[in-house]
Amino acid sequence: MKDTTLRAIIRWIHIICAIPIIGYIYSPFEVLPDYAPPTRFVFFPVMLLSGLWMWKGHLVRRLANRSMRTQ
Repeated sequence: MKDTTLRAIIRWIHIICAIPIIGYIYSPFEVLPDYAPPTRFVFFPVMLLSGLWMWKGHLVRRLANRSMRTQ
């Protein structure tokens, strides 16, 4: 898979996971308990990890390649 394709997939995952978080923030207080567990334990961590991967993924790949070469 090309780097551009992987980056586009990760970007769309990031955008799609941000939509429920926006709904959680702007929802009425009565329905907040319904949205809280999936938002806290699924959508937010996935969005956080995908954002970090888009920001610093090149360093993780570099470190992984370096550790593979030394073994």
